[in-house]
Amino acid sequence: MDDVIIISYLNDFIFCPASIYFHKLYASGDILMYQTAYQIDGTKAHEAVDNNTYSTKKSIITSLDVYSEKYGLFGKIDIFDSDRKLLIERKKHVAKIYDGYVFQLYAQYYAMTEMGYEIKRLEVRSIDDNKKYGITLPNENEILY
Repeated sequence: MDDVIIISYLNDFIFCPASIYFHKLYASGDILMYQTAYQIDGTKAHEAVDNNTYSTKKSIITSLDVYSEKYGLFGKIDIFDSDRKLLIERKKHVAKIYDGYVFQLYAQYYAMTEMGYEIKRLEVRSIDDNKKYGITLPNENEILY
């Protein structure tokens, strides 16, 4: 598993490459050793998704393990609405859309499409203020081409 990229680390790497080192170094220790209060709040905000208590609708899939053999990516998604074919990444508070958010969502997209899911829309949601930010699909993103 050493050659697999953990999807959540993409955002961490863009934010601060050293944070990945500390995640691994302190992985078995108390999170207070390496997470800021902001990161701990984000973890708390994710509990409903992580515990699969976010929704009882059959079309809402949460906390799904995803894997891309092609790109060597592994991780979990936050929310996929199969009726709307909408993949959602939730963040505690979104002040702006950072590259790391987009890379994380694209990695989830690639893994899910490789696994056979059809995704037509991507979205980042800010939990604090319930704002929604549409993200361009990778094949429609001119910067990537």
